[in-house]
Amino acid sequence: MAAKSGPLHGLRVIEMAAIGPGPFCGMMLADLGADVVRIDRPGASRLGANATLDRGRQALTLDLKDPRNVETLLGLVERADVIFEGFRPRVMERIGLGPEVCLARNPRLIFGRITGWGQEGPLAQAAGHDINYLALSGMLWPLGSADRPPAPPLNLVADFGGGGMLLVVGILAALFEARRSGRGQVVDAAMVDGAATLGAMIFGMIGEGSWRVEREANMLDGGAPFYSVYETSDGKWVSIGSIEPQFYAQLLTRLNLDGQGFEAQWDRSRWPALRQAIAAAFRAKSRDAWSAALEGTDVCFAPVLSPLEVGAHPHNRLRSTFADGAGAPQPQPSPRFSRTPAAAGSATEAGDADAATILDRWKSESSA
Repeated sequence: MAAKSGPLHGLRVIEMAAIGPGPFCGMMLADLGADVVRIDRPGASRLGANATLDRGRQALTLDLKDPRNVETLLGLVERADVIFEGFRPRVMERIGLGPEVCLARNPRLIFGRITGWGQEGPLAQAAGHDINYLALSGMLWPLGSADRPPAPPLNLVADFGGGGMLLVVGILAALFEARRSGRGQVVDAAMVDGAATLGAMIFGMIGEGSWRVEREANMLDGGAPFYSVYETSDGKWVSIGSIEPQFYAQLLTRLNLDGQGFEAQWDRSRWPALRQAIAAAFRAKSRDAWSAALEGTDVCFAPVLSPLEVGAHPHNRLRSTFADGAGAPQPQPSPRFSRTPAAAGSATEAGDADAATILDRWKSESSA
């Protein structure tokens, strides 16, 4: 296995193969330098197997219906810092790898669990996906146009933001606490909880009366014409987010809308006319022409790029935000570190390591 870099170098992680937020959590930990070993089932075609999400870790195939393989995995648990899984509640217990068993073998172990609904509750055993968890959190309802049903934001919010990324946060917090106590613990990351947490600001604004419980009627949901997306003359799109008064003033000036009665930014009665005026202005030029005129200004502007365009944008290119990949740009690790840079590994191949080799490596690192 190639030498790892990053701030989590030396952290040993077992990832039980799953879909969605599990691989995302494993990718982030591996990007940040952890030695992540994914446990695959023999002969299983992993739904969602993905060259980007699977990057940077080895894969070990074990048939966990065989008690000997359960014992093999427990041998790795003894040397691991973290194990995480994304099964329905009690699955790990049924195969003899529940938290009590694993923590008995390694009291400092962090045992991460990610589910849609959590480990308990009336929905705990029900199937679901991002759209369902987001719906129950209250954060799907506000998304989309007023005249259409709520629009799912891909699977970015519950699966990856409120799920995989929140599990990373929980694992790192538990590791920090274990430095003081010497004791591991279980981290229970439920996607419905995480999606609700991501909505904290919106819930707060509703509570203070500054957010209407209506779609497309607020500052950040497309209701405000100065925080929206507009079509350009070539059928492409641009985004503006001119919320602050000084940025809004720049927007009016650069679109030649000064002196047309739009100075009162928060006069909602003028918003329909303002939206029409902004739309007409942006339709007068191409997306790239507007980019040349407005990028880098305080209008708060960006062209709306397709996923296939992002790697060529000068800002992304200078920062190496993306690398060339098979058929699409590949996002590189984030955040960035001044002394211990993270690095994206390559995709794994199932069965590219054996348990003895991994255990020998982890034993030698422990004694070093």
